[in-house]
Amino acid sequence: MADRASFRGRVLALGTIVIVVAGFLSTSPIPQDPAYHRFADGRSFLGIPNAWNVLSNLPFLITGAWGLAAVARRTVTRTLRGLAPAYLVFFAGMLLTAFGSAWYHVAPDNASLVFDRIPMTIGFAGLFAIVVGESASVIAARRLLIPLLVLGVASVLYWAATEHRGIGDLRPYAVVQFLPMLLIPVILVAWRSSSAMAGYFWLMILFYVLAKGCEYYDAGIFEMTGIVSGHTFKHLFASLAPAMLLLALDRRKSATLHESSG
Repeated sequence: MADRASFRGRVLALGTIVIVVAGFLSTSPIPQDPAYHRFADGRSFLGIPNAWNVLSNLPFLITGAWGLAAVARRTVTRTLRGLAPAYLVFFAGMLLTAFGSAWYHVAPDNASLVFDRIPMTIGFAGLFAIVVGESASVIAARRLLIPLLVLGVASVLYWAATEHRGIGDLRPYAVVQFLPMLLIPVILVAWRSSSAMAGYFWLMILFYVLAKGCEYYDAGIFEMTGIVSGHTFKHLFASLAPAMLLLALDRRKSATLHESSG
């Protein structure tokens, strides 16, 4: 049964990869829409332009630093089953996202957007490796981590280079961002992981979807609330994803310590 589930999961994952990559390759190059840099809430606070889109990155700083500190503890590392590098990469990506996104929102343009997107690809690489390792194969996760990091950073640099030449192409970056979020549910369903982490992974997907929805309805949400924009909500919802992983690690550490003491 395990071999059958593994085979089915690999076929579904490969099929998803082929469909997504082929779909993007069949389209023309996608340049960055200049309107992307125009956010609904441009209010300043304490001299900070676009203040709430800048300051709402603080949760990424907190969860990223907290996560790195947690993974560095021996009591937590023992529960990671060889996946400590992937967890470190994920939380490092969250920490760097706090600085990169804040830098971008101070003066939004294509040049500053590079510093926002590179940390996010680092986080996606770490998360995908974690899900693979926790649900399917630790060996596969460890082998995937470095290639995923390289592909993620390269996709952003490629986009920046093509924008500089006036032929912007977001397709590789779009694949790097969205493909893992499509593959993670496939992995969770196909391998039917009994790991207690599975529920937290589903919550992370939920918060990602909510974040993207708030991003899309940035102006509408700001008009409706008159106080907080959709993009600010995007940051807050997205930062709940690493918070879920921190909660999962803390509960697993507590369970492990309880078993050891028992």
